[in-house]
Amino acid sequence: MNDWRKIDDLNRGTAVQKEVYDLLTELDIMNLLTDYNPLLVGTIPLGIQVEGSDLDIICEVHDPAKFKALVARYFGAMEGFVSESRVVQDIPRTKINFMAKGWPIELFGQPRRTELQNGYLHMIVEAEILAQMDDAFRKQIIFLKTSGWKTEPAIAKALGLVGDPYEALLELEKLPRSALHALCRSVQARGQV
Repeated sequence: MNDWRKIDDLNRGTAVQKEVYDLLTELDIMNLLTDYNPLLVGTIPLGIQVEGSDLDIICEVHDPAKFKALVARYFGAMEGFVSESRVVQDIPRTKINFMAKGWPIELFGQPRRTELQNGYLHMIVEAEILAQMDDAFRKQIIFLKTSGWKTEPAIAKALGLVGDPYEALLELEKLPRSALHALCRSVQARGQV
């Protein structure tokens, strides 16, 4: 089982994952952000990235101005650097984007432990689903993503989930693993993918 709190597993993964590991190590970004408990989430750790996928790093940010100043000090001169803070559903959120060696990087911060943020919870359940499903399912997800779908809607569609895909995956994350595995077996048996 992966320890998603570290990027070390990337260095033992696919060629793309190794490239990302090298980039993040060269930038020293995880160390520079250590006070913010950074976690790389999304398609790269899961191995379902497509062309244009970005590197999503979530952070625990209680002081957006301080966070933005730190990131600007180290990465403000990078191509496409932009930062914004806003409040969504009464939660302050900070988003910083820039490019590094052809990779779009997005830093996302909110005043919540990174292990409790939706991006991490989505990745955990997506990893479990991908581990239970066959290669045809993974290919279906990648196909949907190359067709413009975001990861969560693509997985929800492939599983036959209805309603808000982001919320549906959060509900699946709460299930006992035996129930999640049963759902995956049921989808496989129906040949939904």
